[in-house]
Amino acid sequence: MAMKRGLSGASVHRNRGGGSGFPLAILLFFAVLVPFIFFVRRGLHATDRDDLSTDPIKQNVDWRERLALQNVKSLFTKKAMDVIASRTSDMGPLSLDIFKKNNLSASWKVIGAKTSVVDSDSYEPNREAADVRKETPKGKRHKFSDDRAQFIAKPADLARRQLREKRREKRASELVKQDDEAIVKFENAAIERSKSVDSAVLGKYSIWRKENENENSDSTVRLMRDQIIMAKVYLSIAKMKNKGDLYQQLEAHLKQSQRALGEANADADLHSSAPAKIKDMGQLLSKAREQLYDCKLVTKKLRAMLQSADEQVRSLKKQSTFLSQLAAKTLPNAIHCLSLRLTIDYNLLPPEKRKFPRSENLENPNLYHYALFSDNVLAASVVVNSTVMNAKDSSKHVFHLVTDKLNFGAMNMWFLLNPPGKATIHVENVDEFKWLNSSYCPVLRQLESAAMKEYYFKAGHPTTLSSGAANLKYRNPKYLSMLNHLRFYLPQVYPKLDKILFLDDDIVVQKDLTGLWSVNLQGKVNGAVETCGESFHRFDKYLNFTNPHISRNFDPNACGWAYGMNIFDLEEWKKRDITGIYHKWQNMNEDRVLWKLGTLPPGLITFYGLTHPLEKSWHVLGLGYNPSVDRTEIDNAAVIHYNGNMKPWLELAMTRYRSYWTKYIKYDHPYLHRCKLSE
Repeated sequence: MAMKRGLSGASVHRNRGGGSGFPLAILLFFAVLVPFIFFVRRGLHATDRDDLSTDPIKQNVDWRERLALQNVKSLFTKKAMDVIASRTSDMGPLSLDIFKKNNLSASWKVIGAKTSVVDSDSYEPNREAADVRKETPKGKRHKFSDDRAQFIAKPADLARRQLREKRREKRASELVKQDDEAIVKFENAAIERSKSVDSAVLGKYSIWRKENENENSDSTVRLMRDQIIMAKVYLSIAKMKNKGDLYQQLEAHLKQSQRALGEANADADLHSSAPAKIKDMGQLLSKAREQLYDCKLVTKKLRAMLQSADEQVRSLKKQSTFLSQLAAKTLPNAIHCLSLRLTIDYNLLPPEKRKFPRSENLENPNLYHYALFSDNVLAASVVVNSTVMNAKDSSKHVFHLVTDKLNFGAMNMWFLLNPPGKATIHVENVDEFKWLNSSYCPVLRQLESAAMKEYYFKAGHPTTLSSGAANLKYRNPKYLSMLNHLRFYLPQVYPKLDKILFLDDDIVVQKDLTGLWSVNLQGKVNGAVETCGESFHRFDKYLNFTNPHISRNFDPNACGWAYGMNIFDLEEWKKRDITGIYHKWQNMNEDRVLWKLGTLPPGLITFYGLTHPLEKSWHVLGLGYNPSVDRTEIDNAAVIHYNGNMKPWLELAMTRYRSYWTKYIKYDHPYLHRCKLSE
């Protein structure tokens, strides 16, 4: 009965409690929310951060706060917790100090609290774990550490980290690519600029030029040449060591490689069998190396080959000098043909048609007079034509042309057929100057001596190529011809003139030259452009200063000057007896101890201290030997001079300068066409 009553009471009690769940909800609400409110209140009323920074225990977050955070996870969705976990992995363990610093609005402030927080970089997880273990009960320690490890090492965190790393790497690669593209752009721009470089200028080149890009160009040719050299070395060693079979193999392969190489200077010129020959030779050289290689012996053979090659180079240079001198003194067949045809036609002319007009201008000192001494019809025509075409008033220009008896008829006939516009021209024969004889002229007297004939006209061949080249240079007809020495007798040839401009036949006039007559020579006789540089074209290059006559009277460092375009004051010439000075020194040089031969050394002596330097733009030299004369200097020059062996009418001429000369020749002229003269 009592039991029944107890059950009945319990039933009533359950019925009453089941009638309303509100007290249970209140209980659950406070069970979850009270710890959270306690945690928030504890965070908002945190102690002063200065005290925390000085107390090492208080630097760590209380373990109760962390347990509260773990319980809070049940209140948020998984997505929200992932965001919190990501923020934790980026900025360190979650703390309300982060919210106090970063996430509260401006109206929220913790009174009396500072905003400094523990730096996430300085946070030490191991130390924190140790501190937490001191305060955490043993039963809860293991559970908390497992939860904490799970909280930090989320797979989503690792994925985000990897994604961020990939983004950084991609951005870095894009920046590197942009940098490489910029470098390529600059290189291409440099290549385009280098195309304007004149590669014909001696010694100038650019590493950006396309032809210099491939460092291994023509590598096959070089490989074959190297193989041939080594084959010759081992061939000699094999013969020395009586390796008959290897010697025969090397000899046979050497001949085959030489035939395959031929005269090729580029890979494109090689025979199609060259690759096979290279392979066979390479195998044979490997075999020879195994059997014959001796470092000292190979070095000795290579050194001997180098010396032999050096001697061959020197010999070829001497031969080149000899041939260039030979070519320089010859006259092309076409020009020889022109001279013969003109001479024949001149002799067929009646005497009355052989005269030039305006002969009254020949001795008029008020006109501009030119002296031109030449035996080359075509060269003389270029000098006259270029002067007249660039003159402001050609009617005031008078040309005094002197040649030898072989070319006298041709020179007259050419200018009778091709008169120089309104200018006056007169042609004379040097052999008709009866006053110019051996009793008056030292050069003619010396040429008649037996010693001079033996020296310059020796019939026997030279014993060596070197002496042959030297002798040939001084046997050049221009050094021995009186046409070349006639420049020292200008007042005798033109006694009624006051000033005269002397021109060589290897020059081209590009501007009006009348300004030279108004140049004040300041009492000097010769107006010329100086040619000396820092250490060349000075007196010691032309004169023998070991001779006391030279060393006592002249300065070895005195500046030289150029023949080819010289303005002479003939009145001052006569006063100072320039021709007499020339005769004195020419007589002293009969045995060639003062200078060798030519007209420049005696000219330097004769006009020493009597030469007025002209502006360099009047006369630019070097077009007959120097491939690097500045184009701007050439274009701005009044006169350009092809001094040297590479005259513009020879095949030796440098093509880059030849057009300045050929533009004053009419190649469609009937005489030139018949003699096959062309550009």
